[in-house]
Amino acid sequence: MTNHLLQTIDLKKSYAHKNGNIDVFSKVNIKIKHGDLVALIGPSGSGKSSFLHLLALLDDPNKGKILFNNKDTKYLDDEQKDEIRRKKISIIFQDNNLLTDFTAIENVIMPLIIRGENKASSIIKATKIFREVKIHNRINHFPNELSGGEQQRVAIARALITESELILADEPTGNLDYKTSLDIFSYFLKLKKMNKAVIFATHNRELANMADYKLSISKGDIKRVNARY
Repeated sequence: MTNHLLQTIDLKKSYAHKNGNIDVFSKVNIKIKHGDLVALIGPSGSGKSSFLHLLALLDDPNKGKILFNNKDTKYLDDEQKDEIRRKKISIIFQDNNLLTDFTAIENVIMPLIIRGENKASSIIKATKIFREVKIHNRINHFPNELSGGEQQRVAIARALITESELILADEPTGNLDYKTSLDIFSYFLKLKKMNKAVIFATHNRELANMADYKLSISKGDIKRVNARY
């Protein structure tokens, strides 16, 4: 037994193509602990999003293992994987994936409502988190009434409210200006202090260097690289 939240063992992923199989990853071995803040880097098309989908249990590897809290996810059915995502994993996409017909606060409490939690208590919890991410004056606005930075704050609030152990963020600052990107990163630091593990894909070299370490993807290989200045 280990104290690792997430571990991959000889992970391999390939896709069928008319010209033959395309190998995305081969024998990837990583270990992620609670409180790790990790930057996932690599050129466009290197497989960053594909790797995050694997870690989120949204896709299955061709070979190897993904261990979550020491449990081999290979033997979990779809319902069990859904349960882990509802309670243990939060995903933040570059386009936010906010529901356009719902207000900001409705988007944020949605995971709790799906889990069967009380709506009134969920709203109280969400209102507190909105203050933490400095967007409490926009809780009743719809996504199309919010700026890109505000939408991303809503997405982070949604990740915070579930109290999940692992946060996976796919280019969360890709469409944001420099100052807003730093603001978003500051919330990742808060999550780290809460002993959450955060893995974020990024092309932003400065943000990557502020992580605890980097996972660099190149030609199907993923290597750990020191990141601190």
